[in-house]
Amino acid sequence: TYWYHSHSGFQEQTGVYGAIVIDPAEPDPVQADREHVVVLSDWTDQAPEALYARLKKQSHYYNRRERTVGDLWQDLREKGLSATWQDRAMWNRMRMSDSDIADINGLAYTFLVNGHSPDDNWRALFKAGETVRLRIINAAAMTLFDLRIPGLEMTVVAADGQNVELVTVDEFRIAPAETYDVLVRPSADRAYTLFAQSIDRSGYACATLSPNSEWQAEIPAMDHAPRLHHRDMGMDHSAMAMAGAAHAGHTPNPATPPGDMDHGSMNHGKMDQRDMSRDRDSHAGHRPPAEMDHRHHGMHSRTVPSDAPIAPAGAGSRAVISHPASENNPGVDMQAQMPTNGLDDPGIGLREHAQRYGRRVLRYSQLFNLGKTLDRRDPERELAIHLTGNMSRYMWSMDGVMFDDAEPILLRFGERLRIVLINDTMMTHPIHLHGLWSELETGEPLRIPRKHTIIVQPGSKISYLVSADAVGRWAYHCHLSFHMPGMFREVRVIGGAA
Repeated sequence: TYWYHSHSGFQEQTGVYGAIVIDPAEPDPVQADREHVVVLSDWTDQAPEALYARLKKQSHYYNRRERTVGDLWQDLREKGLSATWQDRAMWNRMRMSDSDIADINGLAYTFLVNGHSPDDNWRALFKAGETVRLRIINAAAMTLFDLRIPGLEMTVVAADGQNVELVTVDEFRIAPAETYDVLVRPSADRAYTLFAQSIDRSGYACATLSPNSEWQAEIPAMDHAPRLHHRDMGMDHSAMAMAGAAHAGHTPNPATPPGDMDHGSMNHGKMDQRDMSRDRDSHAGHRPPAEMDHRHHGMHSRTVPSDAPIAPAGAGSRAVISHPASENNPGVDMQAQMPTNGLDDPGIGLREHAQRYGRRVLRYSQLFNLGKTLDRRDPERELAIHLTGNMSRYMWSMDGVMFDDAEPILLRFGERLRIVLINDTMMTHPIHLHGLWSELETGEPLRIPRKHTIIVQPGSKISYLVSADAVGRWAYHCHLSFHMPGMFREVRVIGGAA
């Protein structure tokens, strides 16, 4: 399951997109009695350029959930005067809001399923007892959706067009550009609501799965609106306390003007809890020297220090996070020195759903490729890229450098490398690499899932492997439409046959 869209201006959010379904050459391991394509999107009657201009002038224009006097009294009752004062002072110094979850929300967007609004309530038919395959595509410009079907569990069978080992969930987050194929088995002769609420709970898209075109299921209420917390800045106090570490405070970005405090300089994030026995060191095989100088190949990309150990394929990066000097500029208002591992994080607004609602929420750590990993080589080197920005000025970049001023990332044809993404912002970024697969390291080297778009949680890091097997110039960017002008790089794969 794939999709296509315009790459000119902001045409993608004016409806220039569509689904692509490719039938496998070999027998499909996923069997279903019928299938439906479900395309999620966000629509506005305003010109996208007008929305973008508004954000550039006032980045929080669409945020109508700023804290009020009522919230202050509630915090005083629950936390006391001292804790409330410290919390409010911290957010004020950072010039950030803990309710700043989505740049644009339901105030400007109507959320659609296959071009239909919630009032239209698009319908998909089935017969009771059938297995139905839903090919779910997020074609939105700026919206992450949390999707569930009350009364039905979903079995995830494919991610970004690639078959994965079966995992059964009640809910999952899908970012712009991502696709998921799920199986549902409605046994009752009744209607069900496919419910996709926006990440900030400002609106929803919905459709009806029903054995009768006249039936409609109840539409559930949206969940509570989430708030950003310390872990989203890269500061998980509870995990640091467990590790016996002391709170070291904040260190402002040296180039950030007074008041634009560096709110992620210290990450009190969870220690990496994965069982490193799964690293499969015996699988390491031949690894080129870690100290290989890629400058001889014209590599302008920043690699981790040469003495940092390169973990085997599937294990993820063990390198200590460092920040390039290019981040020290007014376009960067946050630096996460100890980012949390985003692999097992379902995302803001979903973390408590298992306890609060009893819902099983999909995590990236549950994805494993259905077939064996095609390229089983270990990485030759690691490339660290920081996702950076200044929310109040609505500036986005990589390593503190916007696309217009950035050198291309050069890869040598045939090399195997690990890319480590560090999110130095408090926004969720879906990062998309054209032309090459992003092989997400979920801990099993023989079952590494292949994706083309990776969610990077706020204040976190995540790593994946890339085989530079396609010569050419490729786009590499955040798939949030209004982040793309700055948070963008050109990737060049050089060498190989002419």
